[in-house]
Amino acid sequence: MSIFNLTGRVAVITGGNGGIGLGIAQALAAAGCNVSIWGRNAEKNRSAAATMAACAGEVDTRICDVSDAVSVRSAMAATLDRFGRVDGCFANAGIGGGGRHAFIDRTEEQWRKMFATNLDGVFHVFQAVARHMTERTTAGDPFGRLVATSSLASIFGTARNEHYAATKAAINALVRALAVELARHGVTANAILPGWIKSDMTANIMTEKFVANVMPRIPMRRFGEPTDFGGIAVYLMSKASSYHTADCFVIDGGYTAF
Repeated sequence: MSIFNLTGRVAVITGGNGGIGLGIAQALAAAGCNVSIWGRNAEKNRSAAATMAACAGEVDTRICDVSDAVSVRSAMAATLDRFGRVDGCFANAGIGGGGRHAFIDRTEEQWRKMFATNLDGVFHVFQAVARHMTERTTAGDPFGRLVATSSLASIFGTARNEHYAATKAAINALVRALAVELARHGVTANAILPGWIKSDMTANIMTEKFVANVMPRIPMRRFGEPTDFGGIAVYLMSKASSYHTADCFVIDGGYTAF
């Protein structure tokens, strides 16, 4: 059996109904993994499930606000009721820069909203999933994969979106800490860092002028595609990644110099 055969595995993907998340969901389901998509938009959830209908793995969708602990616990309980287990979690939900405001002009409300949406969501989801995974280890089934979609901003920062960069840097730090804490349970933790990715969420900004300005700064001379995340996702869910933990995977097509 191939080490990349994910038949019988179950993955939760937050924000998996568009862009990067859908690319990850499709790749995992095509490899035989059962997928539970947690998203706030019911219509997008249905559209994602329809897109993946022909995949090998089963696809389930749940209405979930990842910034709300009660909503996350409800989604987790429903997913376990459906599949019996969760082997991996890809935390992709969050929001972008939220406006080009200088740090000294940023309000406390704007600051807290960014942290609540980007960082609290990862905390709630990872905690719920990690608890389940460590309980399985006690029962003799040590296996778990935690993956956070972060941002190149977490490495380079970004002018006038510094609060966004701060949340993403915090997620990377959380991943490194979890890699140490959960290693004895057979659980790995990693991050995927996208740059400029062509998706439904970025379509409105990819004007001719934008492309002309950004393309020269991309070493591979191409923008990343949501499907680029698929291979990494399948690898990280496989046994091959058992010792690959706390690392950041950068999508080269989206890599942008600052």
